[in-house]
Amino acid sequence: MNAIKIEGLVKTYGSVRALDGLNLEVRSGSVFGFLGPNGAGKTTTLRILAGLALPNAGNASVSGIALSNTTPAPYARTGYLPEEPAFYPWMTPREYLDYVGRIFKIGSKERSARVDELLDVVGLKEVSKRHIGGFSRGMRQRLGIAQALVNHPEVLLLDEPVSALDPAGRKEVLELIEELGKECTVLMSSHILADVERVCDTVGIINKGKLITQAIKAELMEKYAIPALELVAGNGMAQQISEWKERIERMTSVSGVSIEGYTFRIAVKDVHSAQRELMQDAIRQNAHFERLEIVKPSLEDIFMQLVNGVEEKK
Repeated sequence: MNAIKIEGLVKTYGSVRALDGLNLEVRSGSVFGFLGPNGAGKTTTLRILAGLALPNAGNASVSGIALSNTTPAPYARTGYLPEEPAFYPWMTPREYLDYVGRIFKIGSKERSARVDELLDVVGLKEVSKRHIGGFSRGMRQRLGIAQALVNHPEVLLLDEPVSALDPAGRKEVLELIEELGKECTVLMSSHILADVERVCDTVGIINKGKLITQAIKAELMEKYAIPALELVAGNGMAQQISEWKERIERMTSVSGVSIEGYTFRIAVKDVHSAQRELMQDAIRQNAHFERLEIVKPSLEDIFMQLVNGVEEKK
């Protein structure tokens, strides 16, 4: 059974076509990673599913109930965390979560217990009496996750849920998302592909408002298992890293490049052609590297291949 089903969804903002006939299915109980470059339509999709925007065409349903501007039924089953959640700065976390509970008409006793539980889950119990206006962005993000959980949602929509958190906070929230996936369906957008690779069992990639592909993560990794190359720049190359990356991106056998420190992660269309181009460029530019080797593709490599138009493996 699908927790979310989207058919032919179209959304325009003036002359901009944010969604262009999007089709998407999210099965119940999955932790679904929703990926795409900036402007691909991820946030627009989540806003429509949360009832904060209406499509120009197409259909969508949550937990088998069609989305509509005339009935709140599907939205009562949904929790939503926007990328930058907004709060009343004069409230405390406890007051705010209690307020959200009142909106969902949760009884006083159950509401109090739920607020205590959520403050503990997101690590805000010790600051529950402080005003939200003095919170860091990371603290606000954790409070946003708590408010999305107040109504025990069947479907949880998370827009960049860990983008504002430090590494320790990210780890805690990702572990929480893994646990939440055992209780409800999670649709999570993120630009941190390593996080999606870690916690999501299913992945969908969109670009320019259309679905490129969606599959169980393991099947996706197998289907697009074109090897990647890892190149480690040599000492003394720090000033040339940016220029070197630009040259690599222009190579005909390369579909995408990411850098961490002195290490280039290179998604390729053909391994041997890419190796040859890289060697020729290094000789021509007198660019020194310590290591160039074939590595197993990551989700980020596959994402770059698909977004940059590499044909599907037959």
